[in-house]
Amino acid sequence: MLRPRVPVNPLPTGLVTPLVQPATAGDIEPRVTAEPAICGHDHAPAPVPAAPRVQVPAVRLTPTGLVTVVAGGAGLVLIVGTVLVSLLLAVAISAASVAVCAVVLRSLLNSQHKR
Repeated sequence: MLRPRVPVNPLPTGLVTPLVQPATAGDIEPRVTAEPAICGHDHAPAPVPAAPRVQVPAVRLTPTGLVTVVAGGAGLVLIVGTVLVSLLLAVAISAASVAVCAVVLRSLLNSQHKR
């Protein structure tokens, strides 16, 4: 039937590593099928370029910057808390008004059935 294919995971270095690795590498033996052609040229391997070092910028906070970050975080928490409490209050007021309307309608309908 249909067999799913295992995707290849590209690494950030540009090397592609398959997700499934062979269990033992000792079972695999190289096999030469033909003799290499002798052409008289120097076939030296290409030099491998050095991988560039990625430097992560260090975050350095002065005491003033630290106070600013803490104050900003506290202000953000207060603002978000205020918004959430006001939303909860609006839902509570709406629920109470719907309950009052339901009680009034029920009493009106009951009073009509008694007449």
